[in-house]
Amino acid sequence: MAATPPPPQPVEPAAPKPPALVFRAPALLAPGVAIELSGQGAGARRRIQVQVKLDGGWRDLAGIRADARGRYARAIEPETVRGGYRLRALAPDGRRSRELVVRTRPVTLAAVGDVNLGDATAGVMAAQGLNYPWSSVAPSLRKADVAFANLECAISTRGAPVEKQYRFRGSPAALKAMRAYAGIDVVNLANNHVGDYGTTALLDTIDWSRRLGLVPVGAGGSLSAAMEPRVVERLGLKIAFVGFSSILPPEFWATPTHPGNTFASAANVRASVSAARRVADVVVATFHWGIELDPVENPQESALAATALASGADAVIGGHPHVLQPIRTSAGGRKVVAYSLGNFVFASHRAETVRTGILHLDLSARGVERTRFQRATIEGVRPVLTGSWVDVR
Repeated sequence: MAATPPPPQPVEPAAPKPPALVFRAPALLAPGVAIELSGQGAGARRRIQVQVKLDGGWRDLAGIRADARGRYARAIEPETVRGGYRLRALAPDGRRSRELVVRTRPVTLAAVGDVNLGDATAGVMAAQGLNYPWSSVAPSLRKADVAFANLECAISTRGAPVEKQYRFRGSPAALKAMRAYAGIDVVNLANNHVGDYGTTALLDTIDWSRRLGLVPVGAGGSLSAAMEPRVVERLGLKIAFVGFSSILPPEFWATPTHPGNTFASAANVRASVSAARRVADVVVATFHWGIELDPVENPQESALAATALASGADAVIGGHPHVLQPIRTSAGGRKVVAYSLGNFVFASHRAETVRTGILHLDLSARGVERTRFQRATIEGVRPVLTGSWVDVR
């Protein structure tokens, strides 16, 4: 008789395999910007350790407590600004995430002077096309992370001309080309021509700018709206723009109950720049000031620039004189004042008004890292790059 086989032994179920430790971080950031880290798979309420690789070895950078579902997130500010960081996460049970590399580079700002899309420019565009005035400079402007210009005209098909010597008005189509082809991102409206066709046209200019993807600064439906900082973010760096004008007519200046642009009083500059400093890593203050055709700054420009810098501005960009004025740096180059960038897309016939260019600033959370000026010459209304660059120290 055959022997009875032994009964089968119960098999212990295999322990569930722990989930993968997922670790995320941005691939590219501006220097000095906090690194937003996140992930999952850490285990409920468990603490993971983020490490950074330095000098060939791994060092603890920060601990993060996961939530009940094992997800975690935290912004980390490295103590030392580097060109890149190699990071990983460790779980309490020894699991490791894949390694990530976070690289850094400065955010590039390209700034230009006065742009008038009406008057002679409108005639040239009618004959040569809307893109023609920008054809030489557009590649350089589009290459920048942020491009800024002083829009020296109203953009509207409505309104009536106000009583003044020069009145400029451009078309929405011309503004669209300035945005789509030339790559301009931010426009200053705190100047003495945005109100040339009255309040309706001024508000249209703000509306058309926003509708086309531009960020208008320095003007609004009231003084508080005109003074409000406008923030542009690139590579995690928040850049706030504010704008001011000291040029007549005073009817163009906003009041608490009337649209207009921001008058460049010391009090307004302090309040607006300080507000910008609270919401951004870098502050750019733009001014319409000075004396036409004057090649150097005057005491009023110097005083307002000093007020802006003392209130937290990293860069001050001026216009209105229609000629280039000095570019001066301070704080070891971390702060810069370009008193006037002159004309840009603008009818120019004098030898001094045809000299122009593009101000290039490299920005980080520490302020301005580098300042360069790319020279150009205006031919009729069209700025043409000369190929010459100047480092400003």
